[in-house]
Amino acid sequence: MKWYARFALGSTLLFAVTAALTAADASDEAIKKDRKRYEGTWQVISLEVDGNKANEEDAKKITVINEADGKWAIEAEGKVVARGTSEFEPTKKPKTVDLTMTEGDDKGKTFLGIYEFGDDTRTVCLAQAGKDRPTEFAAPAGSGHILAVLKRVKK
Repeated sequence: MKWYARFALGSTLLFAVTAALTAADASDEAIKKDRKRYEGTWQVISLEVDGNKANEEDAKKITVINEADGKWAIEAEGKVVARGTSEFEPTKKPKTVDLTMTEGDDKGKTFLGIYEFGDDTRTVCLAQAGKDRPTEFAAPAGSGHILAVLKRVKK
């Protein structure tokens, strides 16, 4: 192989590696940013499961506490009913989240979802464990999806 062919190949590989590392850095930075936005206590204000919309009063009995390291807990009427961990990918459209249960009825299961932020709200749509990730923020009958809108609880 001629020197210029090796140079071109080497330059191409270096560019590819640099681009991949730059994309990884951008993703890491986006994850940190969204983790910061996710952190805190959130009250459910709207909840729909597989086409069944919960009444507002029942939805508001649920709160979610998110920690900076990705751990979370779900409380219903002040009692912890589930705990887990989360993985984000905010560079995808829509943004994706994987929630793995570490405590509760679904311990060991992972729920694939999508999310978006409003000013002081966030919307999350999750598929049942073992099902494909939702592609839109909807939970029609037969989908098995869970659609929740949460509002940040002010300190």
